[in-house]
Amino acid sequence: MKNPVCYFEIPVADLDRAVAFYEAVFGFTFDRMTIDGNKMALFPVFAGQPGATGALAMGDSYIPGRAGARLYFACEDVDATLSKAMSAGGRVLYPKTSVGELGWVAEFEDSEGNCIALHSDR
Repeated sequence: MKNPVCYFEIPVADLDRAVAFYEAVFGFTFDRMTIDGNKMALFPVFAGQPGATGALAMGDSYIPGRAGARLYFACEDVDATLSKAMSAGGRVLYPKTSVGELGWVAEFEDSEGNCIALHSDR
């Protein structure tokens, strides 16, 4: 059986601003395209690696906000990634917190007002 999540989309109001934010925080390079009239910036795909990929998505049905699902981005160092998010204009919503043997988590608000979570192993 496969993991249940295979793809995600993060709603954005300003695609250029959002791409700049996520590039600054995570160092990603995005491929841009228009899909069904919606502007998309696709996160990288690492073939053969675990986890889902997705896109920053801008269009009439994409409404950024803190309510709704939380996406957890894996990172090596929660503190360093939170620092990058703050430097790029984000805001800490939930500080670095231990989840025991599972590692560390934190949450920040991105450039579009979405709540994005982080996770690192111990």
